[in-house]
Amino acid sequence: MFMFLLLCLAWPGLFTGAVWAAHQSDAYKQAESCYAILVNHPEKQKFRHNWQGCIDRFKSVYKTNPKGPRAAVSLFMAAQLTEEMYRVSLTANDKKEAIDLYRRTMHRFPKSPFAEKAKAHISGLLEPGKSGSPDAEKPKETTKTVPGCDSPDTEKQPAANVPPAPASGASENGLSRVTDLRVWSNPHYTRIAVDLDKETTFSSHLLKQDVSADKPKRLYIDIERCKLGKHIQNFIPINDDLLLDARAGQYTLESVRVVADIKSFETYKIFSLDNPFRIIMDVWGKEPEPQETPAAAASEPETSTQKGSKAVASANVKIAKLKPKDLARQLALGVRRIILDPGHGGKDKGAIGVIPGVYEKDITLAIALKLQKKLKEKLGCEVVLTRNCDKYLSLEERTAIANTKNGDLFISIHTNSVPQREAYGIETFFLNLATDDDAVMVAARENATSRKNISDLQNILTELMKNAKITESSRLASIIQENMVRNLSEKYTNIRGKGVKQAPFYVLLGAQMPSVLVETSFISNERECKRLASNEYQNHVSDAITKGISHYIQSTSPAAFLTPPEPARKKNTGKS
Repeated sequence: MFMFLLLCLAWPGLFTGAVWAAHQSDAYKQAESCYAILVNHPEKQKFRHNWQGCIDRFKSVYKTNPKGPRAAVSLFMAAQLTEEMYRVSLTANDKKEAIDLYRRTMHRFPKSPFAEKAKAHISGLLEPGKSGSPDAEKPKETTKTVPGCDSPDTEKQPAANVPPAPASGASENGLSRVTDLRVWSNPHYTRIAVDLDKETTFSSHLLKQDVSADKPKRLYIDIERCKLGKHIQNFIPINDDLLLDARAGQYTLESVRVVADIKSFETYKIFSLDNPFRIIMDVWGKEPEPQETPAAAASEPETSTQKGSKAVASANVKIAKLKPKDLARQLALGVRRIILDPGHGGKDKGAIGVIPGVYEKDITLAIALKLQKKLKEKLGCEVVLTRNCDKYLSLEERTAIANTKNGDLFISIHTNSVPQREAYGIETFFLNLATDDDAVMVAARENATSRKNISDLQNILTELMKNAKITESSRLASIIQENMVRNLSEKYTNIRGKGVKQAPFYVLLGAQMPSVLVETSFISNERECKRLASNEYQNHVSDAITKGISHYIQSTSPAAFLTPPEPARKKNTGKS
């Protein structure tokens, strides 16, 4: 006890700082708890004092220790809650206060990752129709297939080069406005995205075939308090195996109807995403029967299959006649095509590194390009990139690419970032309901949305998870995580495995294959940022992920990569 008092007297600043840090951390948790209660109770959101109470808590955390570890995030959260309150109240003073708080965040914490986010939110508030998120910019063209930078698959729809729709400020009587209609399609899956300049209510309906009128089935969405943009392409021919077309029209003076004319389908889901607000319509047909590869046809005898399961090699297969590349395609659980998704891109820089000029979008693309090459060479799989250069893609586009390209695995690559620069490590996520607060924060950052919208997304997931391959995604995430930690630990010190986690990520939402999101390292940590920016570390990360995918395939189909025991057979039949 005497020594403790002596230390307190000798280093009062150290002791006081530790006490303040602990106090601020506890106060921040209470503020977060206040916010969690608010976003999960819509009835509380109707009353201003509930919003103000949570805002005041975050402000108090900041004021108690303006230089503490929770100061920047607390000031930013106060600004964000004030903005969300403004979205409900539509009061000019709330908007002004939100902008002021964002500006204070920028000026007082210019090197914090929250400074860049605050700038984006200010832009969204000052320019109606724009959102603070990276998704705010309207795509310049409508795509039906993979919009790669140099890809011949990019298809411009007719009348794509038209003036942009007016900003929401031009909407009549506060109505929202449909700003774009986009479609991605293959024979067994179609995604339609309806972009709006602000949030509004909508309902969906399935109209069964009217035999007397000889009309097809129709799936349609009625969007309330809405106007159709004057210059959007309101009719898109699709003509795949599922849908004839998608069209939008002004149904009443204050509502828009978006219709998909149906040929056939198995199931569909309709949900909304935020920042900016858009309505997503996913339509699925029957899954295609597995096609026999040339290698499989050449081998004898044929491998047997069971309904609902993947082909497993027979013990009598003459493996020696098959090349390793053919083996991967024949036996590896149908993993013939892997979709790699380098996170962010274009105007969306992603997380900003502690080293000037280092951005998440550049690191993820560099890793993905290296990983693409290794997967092709070592596993013989076809590898598709959602982007192969510095190009912006919305989150729903990335999932649509994976589905329309019939991917067998979907790997989204990211770098982690938190305000605490000492944080480091590797973690891998799969799509599910979040189980801890850290996972929610990661999902909120990667979704470029608020914690409130994460809460909304959890409700969406309860329905969508019926179609998601949760178990396989969990297993894939575990094997990739294990291989990354083990392989990188052999080459570097201070490699920390933060484990496999689950969270609701927009980019994985609706993916029809095992899907994971890999947070390769912390770009907000100086040591890991330096590593991420180096070719050597990028190569080692891509090696580790390649081994993880290989082990995932092999663990499910152990014969997939076995080499024929030719030397052993020769030895046994030799001189002995």
